[in-house]
Amino acid sequence: MTEALYYNDSYLKEFQAVVTEVVGNGVVLDRSAFYPGGGGQPSDLGVLRAAGAEYQVTKLSRKEGKIVHELDKAPQAVGTKVTGFIEWDRRYKLMRTHTALHILCGVVWKEYGALVTGGDMQPLQARMDFELERMTTDFAHEVEERVNREVAAARPVTTAVLPREEAFRNPDLIRTKINLLPPGIQDVRVVDIHGLDLQADGGTHVANTREVGRIRVVGHESKGRINKRLRIQVE
Repeated sequence: MTEALYYNDSYLKEFQAVVTEVVGNGVVLDRSAFYPGGGGQPSDLGVLRAAGAEYQVTKLSRKEGKIVHELDKAPQAVGTKVTGFIEWDRRYKLMRTHTALHILCGVVWKEYGALVTGGDMQPLQARMDFELERMTTDFAHEVEERVNREVAAARPVTTAVLPREEAFRNPDLIRTKINLLPPGIQDVRVVDIHGLDLQADGGTHVANTREVGRIRVVGHESKGRINKRLRIQVE
């Protein structure tokens, strides 16, 4: 099992690890700061250096419950010590974008009581779908004003781990229309934007809403009778 260093420190850019398994052109590490992807957030990219050689981490994948760092060439052997470097500019943009989606989700839930039905993101742009019956240009502008007030409020963003039973006693914690937490997960990581949003989430985030930057609602559309989409861009 790879120790997920990004769970406790989203700002970790460099780390030391040991190769525990070789899978094709990829490696499993005993610990990693590379986010493997999930919840709409893409996996990290970056570099592994070992024994004077450099390997591009082209993607991360899950195989038989293991996180595999896919490399651009044949990797080193099991037991090799490596140094990992996150492609930081891309990661930080994704952290800002992911936090922007939590702000959006928090505002729409708090002000309009709408659950999330889907979402996706790339660096500095994303979309989120909500269980809403109406979607207009005026509504999109109103949401944009509200989310940027939350950015300016400089709310702290923290994480914690709760036992599954305790987490599910909080009716506000699961904001998706369908509970996406696998039954086998007994400890639930939660991301808390203080005073606005509390969600079960495994991704990476900035430490304060002010770091996000201005959020623009750049599009809206209907995806069904009670399924509406907002597209955002982070400046």
